[in-house]
Amino acid sequence: MLPAFTPISFSETVTDLLKADISRPARYLGNERGAIHKSWSTAAVRWVLTYPEIYEVGASNLGHIILYSILNAQPRQLCDRAYLPAPDLTQKLRDRQIPLFAVESRRSLTDFDILGFSLSYELGATNILEMLSLAQIPLTWKERDRLQSDGQWNVADGSWPLIFAGGGTATSNPEPYADFFDFIALGDGEELLPEVGLVLEEGKAAGLSREEILLDLAQVPGVYVPRFYDMVTDGSVHPNRPDVPNRILRRVAPPMPEYSIGLVPYVETVHDRLTVEIRRGCTRGCRFCQPGMLTRPARDVPPEQVIDTIEKGMRETGYNEFSLLSLSCSDYLALPAVGLEIKNRLQNDNINLSLPSQRVDRFDENIANIVGGLRQTGLTFAPEAGTQRMRDIINKGLTNEELLRGVKTAYEQGWERVKLYFMIGLPGETDVDVLGVAETVRWLRRECFIKGRRALKFNITISNLTPKPHTPFQWHSVSTEEFRRKQALLKSELDAIRGVKANFTDVRISAMENFVGRGDRRLSLVVRRAWELGAGMDAWWESLENAFGAWTQAIAEAGLDWQYRQVESGEWNLDENIATTEGKGQDVSDAMLAVLEKPLPWDHIDTGIEKSWLQDDLKRALEAAVVPDCSFEGCSHCGICGPDFGHNIVVPPLEIPQFVGHFRPNQDRAQRIRIQAGKLGDIALIGHLDFARLMDRAIRRAALPIAFTGGFHPGPRISLANALPLGITSTGEIIDFELTERVDPAEFQARLQAQLPVDVPLYAVEEVSLQMPSATKSLALAEYLLAISVEAVDNLNDPANWQMWIAQVLGAEEIMQTKTTKSGKTKQVNLRSHLYELEIVEPALLTSLPNSAQQKLTATGQVTVRYVGSCRNDGTLLRPKGIVTMMESVSAQSLVLGHIHRSQLILNLPVLSKPI
Repeated sequence: MLPAFTPISFSETVTDLLKADISRPARYLGNERGAIHKSWSTAAVRWVLTYPEIYEVGASNLGHIILYSILNAQPRQLCDRAYLPAPDLTQKLRDRQIPLFAVESRRSLTDFDILGFSLSYELGATNILEMLSLAQIPLTWKERDRLQSDGQWNVADGSWPLIFAGGGTATSNPEPYADFFDFIALGDGEELLPEVGLVLEEGKAAGLSREEILLDLAQVPGVYVPRFYDMVTDGSVHPNRPDVPNRILRRVAPPMPEYSIGLVPYVETVHDRLTVEIRRGCTRGCRFCQPGMLTRPARDVPPEQVIDTIEKGMRETGYNEFSLLSLSCSDYLALPAVGLEIKNRLQNDNINLSLPSQRVDRFDENIANIVGGLRQTGLTFAPEAGTQRMRDIINKGLTNEELLRGVKTAYEQGWERVKLYFMIGLPGETDVDVLGVAETVRWLRRECFIKGRRALKFNITISNLTPKPHTPFQWHSVSTEEFRRKQALLKSELDAIRGVKANFTDVRISAMENFVGRGDRRLSLVVRRAWELGAGMDAWWESLENAFGAWTQAIAEAGLDWQYRQVESGEWNLDENIATTEGKGQDVSDAMLAVLEKPLPWDHIDTGIEKSWLQDDLKRALEAAVVPDCSFEGCSHCGICGPDFGHNIVVPPLEIPQFVGHFRPNQDRAQRIRIQAGKLGDIALIGHLDFARLMDRAIRRAALPIAFTGGFHPGPRISLANALPLGITSTGEIIDFELTERVDPAEFQARLQAQLPVDVPLYAVEEVSLQMPSATKSLALAEYLLAISVEAVDNLNDPANWQMWIAQVLGAEEIMQTKTTKSGKTKQVNLRSHLYELEIVEPALLTSLPNSAQQKLTATGQVTVRYVGSCRNDGTLLRPKGIVTMMESVSAQSLVLGHIHRSQLILNLPVLSKPI
C-alpha cells in the first residue's frame, strides 16, 4: 500500500525558496514591523501593491507605504505587497516554474483581485512586464480577455486579476503603456483607490463580468480604462463608446501624513528613515518641471499635524532619522518653526533630519540649524541653469544674489561640500549659457572663502532636459547630438576647476526617456519588445550598451526608428524646432503656431491646467518673462483652481522657537545590562548588521536610557558578542547594553521584549559590572547543534558509524585544513585544536529547543551533532563547516550539513547559559 501523499501548499513552496542561499532573503519575508496581516477569508476585495523595483527601493517609497496603510484601513479590504525580485530569486522562480508571490500571505499574485503597479519613470514599464511574467499573468489586457470567459469575473474561478498602474508617469502620459493595463489611476490615490475597492466589491457581489466592472470603474473620476478609447492617425485618443468621459480628470487629495507611520523594514533601504509629507503640490511654475504642473494646487499640512506625526512616528518606529518631504520644502513657510520645534523636542535622542533638494534662496541659519548637527546630512540646491537669462526662461525665480547668499550661508554654517543640479538643452540656450554653469561654480568658490578654512567643494550633476507632457516645454525639441557636444564643452571647463566633481547623465538614457515619455499607443510594442530583449531598468546600470541596444532594436522592429532618429537630430515629431530666430527677437513663426495646435497623445488627460495656458507660457519663456508663484503672489490663471481641484492652501510663517542646540551624546555609563536572546524562525534570515539595527530601534521604541559613544558619529552602546551567520537559528546570543541611568533588569527585559519580534525571545537578563570586560572581549567558546547526513548510501546511516567517526575525531591530535587569507596567502590550520566537545544528540534531548529549530534540525539531517568550539573575536573560531571537514576526513564519506543552531555562547567569566 502506498503511503498517503500530503500536497505541499504554495506558502510552503515559497518558504522553501527563502533560504540563506539567496541575497538578503529578509526582503521577501513580509514580517517587518508595521506589516499588516488581515484575514483572507473575510476580505471582500484583495489587493497587491506591486512595486516594480527591488525591495530596498519599494519598501521605502512614501506613496507605497501610505496607500498600503490606507487600503488596509478599509473594512472588507485586504492589501498585500510584492516587489521585483533580485536576479538570484528571479532565476529560482523561473527554474522551478513558481509564480511570483505576495510577501505577507505568500500567495501567488493570481490569487488576488487587483494588482497595482507604480510607474514613476518612463523606462520602468519593463520591470512591470518582468513582474507580470514572473507572476505567470498575460502581459496585455487583450490577452487576458482572450484567455477567460465572458461570464462573471471571479479570480477564485480562474479569472485574471485586474491590473492597473498609477504614479507620475502613468498620470502624465499613459499611452505608451495602455496595452498592458486594465485601467490607469490618475493623480493622487488616497481617496481614489478606496473608491475603486468599493466598485470592485459591489461588482463581485452582483456577479458582473470583467468588462462590466471596468465600465463601472470608468465612471469614477480619475480612472482611465484604455479599452474604451482608441488612438486615431494623428496619435490623439478618443472614446469608442458614448458612456465614458471624453477627458479623464486627475484626482487630487490632501496629504495624509498620519499614514506615513507604517513599515519599518529589517533590511537597510534606500530611504532608511521616517518620511513625512509637509506640502503637496508646487506653484513655482518651473517650465520644465512635470511634477510641479501635475500636483497643483499647493496644499500645506497644518504644522501641528506635522509635529505630532513626526514625534509619534519616531517613538513608534525607532528610526534615528526623519525627512520632511515636498517638491519644494522651503516653500512650506512654517518649515523653520516646525523643524526647530521638532529638533528641540527630540534633542536628546540623537535624531537626524534630512531635507530633499531645497530652494537656495530660502536657505538661512534657521534651516541650517534644522539639518545640521553632529551628523550633517548632504546639502543639495538646484540652480538648474548657469545664467540669469536661462533661469528666467525656465521661470526658476532665482537671482545670482540669492544663489550666493544661500551657498555662503551653508559654508559659514559648517558645510564643506554642496551638491548642485544643473540642466542643459533648455529652449533658447547658447554655448555661453552652457559655459555659464562652470562660471557660476567658479564664482561661488571664489566668493565663499574664509581664511583658515578649506575651500568649499561642489558635487555637480548635469542632466539633459527631457521635455515632459503637460509642461510648457512639452513642445520643445532636443537633440542627442547637441547634448553630446554641450557635455564635452562643459566637461572641459569643469575639469579645470579644483574641488569640483561633475557627473553627466548619459545622453542615451535621456533620448529613450524623451522618446517613450512623449510617445503614443504604438510605443506599447516597443516597451514589450525591449523587455523581451533584456532591457530591464537594472540593465542600464549593469550593461548600458546591452540595454540601449535592446531599446533601439525594439524601436527598429516596430518600424519607428525614423521617429527615434528625429529625437537624435532634434526634430522629434514636430514640424519645426521651436526656438527664436536670429534677428526676429520675440517673433513666433507660423510653423510654431501650427505645432502648438497639433493634437498630443495625452490631450485626453485633464490635469486641470489649460493647454492654452501652457502654450502662452511657452511663448513667455521665449521672451524670458517670469510668472510669479501664485501661492504667494497673484493668480497666474492656469485654470487649476475650482471645484474639481480645489485651491492653494498655504500656511503662513510661524514664530520661530529659540533653538536649544544640537544633540550632545550622553556618554555617562551608569549600568551595563547583559541579555541572552534567541534568533528564531524567519528572523534567522536577517543579517548581522540588520539584526544590530533591529536592536537599536527596539531600544529607542522602549525609551530605555541608552548611552552613546563620542566622536562625530555617536552610536548607541549596544554590543553583540559575536556575529551570527545568515540562516542559523540561536537560543544563546549575548548582547550588552550600557545605560545612562540605572534600570531594574526585570523592567528592562519587559520593556525591551515588548518591542521585539516574537522570534527574538529574551531568555535571561542580568546586570554586569562596568569594570568587567565586555562580552565581546570575554567570548571564548560557542556551542552548536548541527544536522548532518551522509550524501551517498543509506546503510551508512548507522549510529555505530557516527559514534565511530566522532571517536576518531576526538582521538586525533591533528586534523589540518588549508585556508586562504584575505591577502591570497595559504596557511595550514589545525581544526582539532579548536574543538573542545563533540557528541551525538539523541532526538529526545532536542525537545527543549523551540519548535522551529527542533523541526529544522530533524528535517535536514540524519543525526544531530553537538559541539563546543573556540569562538574568539580575534578570528580563532571553529565554524560548523569545520566539524563536517573533520568528520569527512576520518570517515572518507561526503557529508551534507543541514540546519545549524547555536545554543549558547560561552564567556571566560561567570555568565548566563541555557544549555540543552
